[in-house]
Amino acid sequence: MNKDLVLTFDLGTQSMRGMFVDKTGNILGFEQIIYEQPYFSKNPGWAEQKPNFYFEILCKISNTLYQKFPDLMERVFAVTLTTIRDTVLCLDKDCKPLRDIILWLDKRETEKPANISALKKLTLQIAGAYDIAMTQYRQSVCNWIMEKEPEIWEKTYKYVMLSTYLNYLLTGNLVDSYANQIGHIPFDYKNTCWLLGNSLTRFLYDVPNDKLCDLVSPGDIIGKITKEVSEKTSIPEGLELIAGGSDKACETLGLSVITKDRASISLGTTATIHFATPDYFEPVKYAPAYPAVMKGYFNTEAEVYRGYWMISWFKKEFAAKECIMAEKLGISPEELLNKNLSTVPPGSNGLILQPFWSPGVINPNSRGSIIGFSDVHTRIHIYRAIIEGIDFSLLDSMYTMEKRGSQKIKEIYVAGGGSQSDEICQITANIFGLPVKRIQTHEVAGLGSSIIAYVSKGFYSSYEEAVNNMVRVKDVFDPDAKEHEIYDKIFKEIYLRVNTTLEPLYTKIKKRFGGKNK
Repeated sequence: MNKDLVLTFDLGTQSMRGMFVDKTGNILGFEQIIYEQPYFSKNPGWAEQKPNFYFEILCKISNTLYQKFPDLMERVFAVTLTTIRDTVLCLDKDCKPLRDIILWLDKRETEKPANISALKKLTLQIAGAYDIAMTQYRQSVCNWIMEKEPEIWEKTYKYVMLSTYLNYLLTGNLVDSYANQIGHIPFDYKNTCWLLGNSLTRFLYDVPNDKLCDLVSPGDIIGKITKEVSEKTSIPEGLELIAGGSDKACETLGLSVITKDRASISLGTTATIHFATPDYFEPVKYAPAYPAVMKGYFNTEAEVYRGYWMISWFKKEFAAKECIMAEKLGISPEELLNKNLSTVPPGSNGLILQPFWSPGVINPNSRGSIIGFSDVHTRIHIYRAIIEGIDFSLLDSMYTMEKRGSQKIKEIYVAGGGSQSDEICQITANIFGLPVKRIQTHEVAGLGSSIIAYVSKGFYSSYEEAVNNMVRVKDVFDPDAKEHEIYDKIFKEIYLRVNTTLEPLYTKIKKRFGGKNK
C-alpha cells in the first residue's frame, strides 16, 4: 500500500483536531474534540491545565480516526503537530511535569523586581523601551515561578513549551522546532537560537540554557512513534514525527502566504495579521518577528489580543434575543447576527469601536472604547462596530508593517472562525480595499503543518511547489469601491485619532482602577 498521507494534529485553545491530509491538500478523514474545560483558574486571571490533558485528547482523536478510517491510517508516512504558543511546563529529571501547564491566556504577574544592571537599565531608558521591558518581565511565567514556587524551579530540569512536551511523549526525545519557541522565553528570534548570556534582554526571562531543550529546524525529524505510544494511539510504531511550527506559523503557510505581497489574517480568539518575509524586521518597535516554518523566512505579526472573543462577549452581554431566535431556527447565533449585518450601513452610523478589551505590551495603558452613540443605534450596530473596529486595528498594523518592511500587500488570505462568514469577509475586503480570499478548507493550520512533512520527505522540492499543489482559492471577496472610500475616511479622520485623544484618560483610569483589564 502506498504511504502517501500525513496524520496531523492541530492543538488549539478550545479544541483539538486530527486529520489525514493528502498531497493535494484534501482532508480525507477528520476528528475534533471540543474541550469541556479549556482551562481552570485557581485564582482570578490564571489559566492552567492538567499536564497530560492534551496528550489524552490526542490519543482519543487518533484512536477514533483509526476506528473510522483504518485504511487511511495504513497510508500514513509521517505525523506532524502544531500547537498553541506561549504555553509552558516545568519538567523534572525524568521529564515528568512538576506542576500544571500554564497557558498563554494566563495573566499572573511577578512582583519580584528585575535583576538588571544600571547600564542595561540606562540603555533601555535611552531607547524608550524600559517600560515595555518591565511589562514583559512582569508577565513572564518563569519569573513568577522563580518568585512564588522556588521549590518547583529548583527541581526543574527543563522548562519547555507544550509542543516540546508532546514531542517527548510521542517519541521519547525532548527536542523541538525553533519555529515553536514563541513566548516569554530567552529566544533570539532573528538567529533562531537561544539568547546569549550577555544579551541586553536576557534578564527578562533568565532561564539557564541547561534548562532549555535542544532545537531543530522545521522539517527535521523529531523521532519515531514509540511502541508504547502506538498501543495508546493506534498510530503505527516507527512513523516519523516531523518538526513543525506554532499554530500561527502553520496557519500562515497553510494560507499560501509565502510571498511579500500577501498577508494572512486570522479572525479567531486572538485576531492577527501576518506577513512572510526573508528580511527580519520588527512589526512595531521592540516587538520581534517570529521564525516562519520556511527556513530563512520570518512571520511579522500584529494582534488584537481579544479579537473575535469579543463576539462571545457580545453574545453573552447583549444578544440573548438573537440566541433564543437562532435556537428556534436551528442555526448558530453568529449566523443570525451575521445575516443582520447588512441592515447597518458601513461605519455603523458613526459608532466607532477601539477593540483593546485587553491592552497589549506596546500600549499597556490602552482600553477598549465605543464612541459616537446616538438614539439610532441598536445591538446590531454594536455588533458591526466590533467587526469594523477589529479590522481597523489590523489595517493600522498592516500599514505600519508595510512601511517598516518595505512591502506592499496586494491580497489578503483569511482563516479563523470569523472567516466562515461571507458578510465578515466582505466587510474586511471593503475596509482593507483589497481582495479577501478563502481557501478550500478552514483547517489551515493543519494543512500548513502537513505541507511541512510533504516538503521534508521529498514529495515536493520546495514550499512554493507544495503550496501550488496543496492550496486552492475557493472564494474571493472583492472590495466595494464606494464602501472602501467611506471606511478610508473613517479610518484616517476618526479611528487613528481615538487612541491619541483618549490616551490621557486611559492612563488616569489605570491609575485609579489598576492595570489589569479583568
